[in-house]
Amino acid sequence: MSSLFTPLKLRTLTLRNRIFVSPMCQYSCQDGLPNDWHLVHLGSRAVGGAALVMAEAAAVCPEGRISSGDCGLWNDDQAHAFAPITAFISAQGAVPAIQLAHAGRKASVQPPWLGGEAVSSDKGGWQPVAPSPMPFSPNSTMPRELNVVELEQIFIEFEESARRALRAGFQAVEVHMAHGYLLHQFLSPLSNHRNDNFGGCLDNRMRFPLEVARRVREIWPQELPVMVRISATDWVEGGWDLTQSIELCRQLRKLDIDLIDCSTAGLTPDAIIPAGPGFQTPFAAQIREQIGILTGTVGLITSAVQAEQIIATGLADVVLLARELLRDPYWPIHAATELKAEHSWPLQYERARP
Repeated sequence: MSSLFTPLKLRTLTLRNRIFVSPMCQYSCQDGLPNDWHLVHLGSRAVGGAALVMAEAAAVCPEGRISSGDCGLWNDDQAHAFAPITAFISAQGAVPAIQLAHAGRKASVQPPWLGGEAVSSDKGGWQPVAPSPMPFSPNSTMPRELNVVELEQIFIEFEESARRALRAGFQAVEVHMAHGYLLHQFLSPLSNHRNDNFGGCLDNRMRFPLEVARRVREIWPQELPVMVRISATDWVEGGWDLTQSIELCRQLRKLDIDLIDCSTAGLTPDAIIPAGPGFQTPFAAQIREQIGILTGTVGLITSAVQAEQIIATGLADVVLLARELLRDPYWPIHAATELKAEHSWPLQYERARP
């Protein structure tokens, strides 16, 4: 009996296993619209056997994009474009999910394969915004500090994007509080130097991200799950860390958030990250144990045995795979074969079943 292939109940959803597709930006949209690339990219992971297929970070407003190629959910055309994608994912027995995001000071850059450098407004870029006027790196554009009126507008943008996600057919939603993007920028004392109710002490730094989570949970149907991705540590002394993450997750649990997706880093370019197989799993384990909330772990999870060990020993409730699923969309099917677990194949592929 494989723990990795044991179904998981999330509110009224029953997921067929514990393997989630981590949100991975494809930088392949125009005007925020997903296209055939996204249908094939996300659809093939559903065919490949993942339980939940999460679309990439969808910006809640145009200036919330990382690059001009990012997905968006700030207008109804984008929601309509996602509808056939979510329908295909669902038809393959997987749960379609999406991550809602705002890039903050890390916005207006080139796609990674073009170097990821800042794009100025005269070259098609835009003015990044942030909790405080502090650039991500010496080569980044100086962001403009958000005022309180603008913060309320961003709350509304997250609400409206959540409504569009629901109309597009997504059954689960994730709020992006990780990887140095806007909500993480509010959390970390390294990027938040405000002296109002949204900066300073931990309670104030958590105020904006928690209000976003509260509003999304309020919009999202009670029978469907809301997840939150966090960076459990900045890997920088004096920055955001596990102790603060545990308190954040305690507050998120009170808001009826269903699962914490535990990643790390992304706030600063100079963090020293001790990357290795499963290096972020201890953060998921600590949060799971101390808060009593479901957790997911991500990062350098590559083998079926490794994923099985994480779930079987209670270190996390789900594994989220990224690069490994880029290399092999059918990793879940292969993992089930290796672990001798019960797992259905697409009828069209049955003739290839070992």
